[in-house]
Amino acid sequence: MKYQNPSVDRLFQAILTLKDVDECYRFFEDACTIKEILEIAGRFEIACQLTDNKNYQQISKDTGVSTTTISRVNRCLQYGGGGYRTAIDRLKEGESK
Repeated sequence: MKYQNPSVDRLFQAILTLKDVDECYRFFEDACTIKEILEIAGRFEIACQLTDNKNYQQISKDTGVSTTTISRVNRCLQYGGGGYRTAIDRLKEGESK
């Protein structure tokens, strides 16, 4: 990965120490702008809807994003590192328990 370095490793290790959603809100509020948080959340929502087999037009209607953005997220799901799928699968596992 082009961005892999000790600073990024430390950031990800710090994120893994967060214990609940409230701690995540506080951390990301300090680390990111609200716009950045909403953009990341939006892309993750698109990935969730794509894995639920929703079509581009429905996702665009639900989220207000362009089909170009949806296509970009879909490429990550199809050819990326598997991060979205891992997170989505684990969320679904947690919901079923």
